[in-house]
Amino acid sequence: MQTQKNIKNRRKTQQIMVGNVPVGGGAPISVQSMTNTETCDVASTVSQIDQLTKAGADIVRVSVPTMEAADAFAKIRGCVSVPIVADIHFDYRIALRVLENGVDCLRINPGNIGNEKRIRIVVDSAKDKGVPLRIGINAGSLGKDLLRKYKEPNAEAMVESALTQIDILDKLEFHNFKISLKASEIFMTLKAYRQLAPQITQPFHLGITEAGSLRSGTVKSAIGLGAMLMDGIGDTIRVSLAADPVEEVKVGFDILKSLGLRHKGVNLVACPSCSRQNFDVISVVNELESRLEDIKTPIDVAIIGCIVNGPGEAKVAEIGLTGASPNNLIYVNGTPDHKIGNAELVDELEEMIRAKAEAKRLKSADIIATG
Repeated sequence: MQTQKNIKNRRKTQQIMVGNVPVGGGAPISVQSMTNTETCDVASTVSQIDQLTKAGADIVRVSVPTMEAADAFAKIRGCVSVPIVADIHFDYRIALRVLENGVDCLRINPGNIGNEKRIRIVVDSAKDKGVPLRIGINAGSLGKDLLRKYKEPNAEAMVESALTQIDILDKLEFHNFKISLKASEIFMTLKAYRQLAPQITQPFHLGITEAGSLRSGTVKSAIGLGAMLMDGIGDTIRVSLAADPVEEVKVGFDILKSLGLRHKGVNLVACPSCSRQNFDVISVVNELESRLEDIKTPIDVAIIGCIVNGPGEAKVAEIGLTGASPNNLIYVNGTPDHKIGNAELVDELEEMIRAKAEAKRLKSADIIATG
């Protein structure tokens, strides 16, 4: 799968490190999610972070609203390996506590931390520990002054809010941060990011906030994030869904995969099915998708129900299946390989895909090992 030619060159940004994950500076676009457990419930939060990590999340954010949650955060941090971002609002003491507890990034707005002295204390601690910040601008929580000026949330108000927060950090000579400009309305979000993009060099965290349910939120996020990514804007993404956070990670990678920006796991090309199909395409694809979720090695697989489009798609896939009667035809690396009946389809395809993925993984590991 090649990077799409109609995607603009990536916006040039400085690079920050969230734990061991580079963000910006041309690094691969990372995928994030956020826990929705009670942070003080350490076992449940660790379990969910483990699930997110297994799904491929590069970074996980945890809300830390109280000192009790900050203490729980220390225990959580010690149980997981993925970089953790602490979501902090208002109380600078909580920010200081999680900085002591080994956080990888702080999500704050300097302006709501308090007076200049408190902001400086937090920034100095972050600077001392090499911890980056994420300035999170949200259309739903703009300051009263901005709402009086602009009457309602809009892109201009979001950008002004961002520049105000950035100015605070500039005066403190702190540049180790990324920024997000999120709204639940797609066009407002797009306009805000596009307006701010040429004014700063820090990396962007992309998202359509409060996007909605699994289905509608996926559609809104795919349109909004996809449009920005095609503009070359974006260094890390979070798909916000009212659903299991694991689904956010899956959708995030699917968006990147569809744009050719990140290759991870099985890329299933499948027809929508019609009366020409020679096997039940939908059930085969759903079953394969469920069985192969654990595969991380990129591999292209085409599942087409008939001979109209099947051969063409199969010839550009690493493993392809074309429906035919009385038996279907399997392609390997674009070449017809053997025929197979409907009864054995899923089991044999799974075995072939796993073998192919493992061979690619070992080859890649060997190349890395030998330099």
